[in-house]
Amino acid sequence: MERTLLRVLQGEHRASPPVWLMRQAGRYLPEYREARAKAGSFLELCYNPDLAAEVTLQPIRRYGFDAAIIFSDILVVPQALGRKLWFEEGEGPRLEPLAGPADIAALATDNVHDALEPVYQAIRQTRSALPAETALIGFCGAPFTLACYMIEGGGSRDFLKVKQWAYGHPDSFRRLSDALVQACIAHLDGQVRAGCDTVQIFDSWAGLLPEEQLFRWSVQPIQAIARGLKARHPDVPVIAFPRGVGPAALMYRRMPELAALSIDTGIGAHWAAQELQPHLAVQGNLDPVMLVTGGAALVHEARRILGKLAGGRHIFNLGHGILPQTPPDNVARLVEVVRNWSSR
Repeated sequence: MERTLLRVLQGEHRASPPVWLMRQAGRYLPEYREARAKAGSFLELCYNPDLAAEVTLQPIRRYGFDAAIIFSDILVVPQALGRKLWFEEGEGPRLEPLAGPADIAALATDNVHDALEPVYQAIRQTRSALPAETALIGFCGAPFTLACYMIEGGGSRDFLKVKQWAYGHPDSFRRLSDALVQACIAHLDGQVRAGCDTVQIFDSWAGLLPEEQLFRWSVQPIQAIARGLKARHPDVPVIAFPRGVGPAALMYRRMPELAALSIDTGIGAHWAAQELQPHLAVQGNLDPVMLVTGGAALVHEARRILGKLAGGRHIFNLGHGILPQTPPDNVARLVEVVRNWSSR
């Protein structure tokens, strides 16, 4: 059977768009919480191929999404480069922060494939268990977003340290960005070789940057990753998700290496239909809070987005990840609305 997500990424328009949701494997599902408890910690869940494959498959069994996205985390790449990584309950990720250029030179750039073999094993197990019509998505974090965590040592209100480094010491920040580009290419290559059909590059903190810096530290590195992966796997579509960039999304649509651009709720569906869809597929962009709310509001907003983007290539998704408070039945209702769209 055909994988409709891939058909859209390859240029086909579908009256009823394929649908998958960011963080579709997560805490809102009781079966995920059971697997998470069995693993003992979030990182142990990521690095246990049996459990990572299991939680990747859980939302496919429940909802029949058109794609599964391998359960992992963007910060496994810094960890593979030799930086200490841990997660604190209620606090999120923590990394040993980079102190200066000497730490960049010490990154273990040749260790990515070996360190992340458990992720590739989870992909192989997932691919063998997925329905033939279901695409499998691999992913990585974009260099700027990874640098944010690596320099700040975790999340931040304003990411002051990383922006000061990028603005004040662009040469050494470029070395860090280039090292992360190569690590991301290696990781995506490993995921494709293991069985992923397509990949998504998450630049979660791209919206922090003003226009010129956005081009330098988000657009160019994402393009370098896409080019590097295309050199190894010319037929694998690449999706980019530069969160929070607003109309500056126009800079990403010019990349011939991208098959789709994922948009958040800060970009209107009508604007995306006019400015983005003529150039590439658009993925998005339901507010995750609508999925928590459910009912008539959810149905109305889903249909509004479907109607606005019906004239071009569209992959239905959220503007960001599913929230833990989301009732599972609301996800089922959303999938029903999207599936029935073509018959309206």
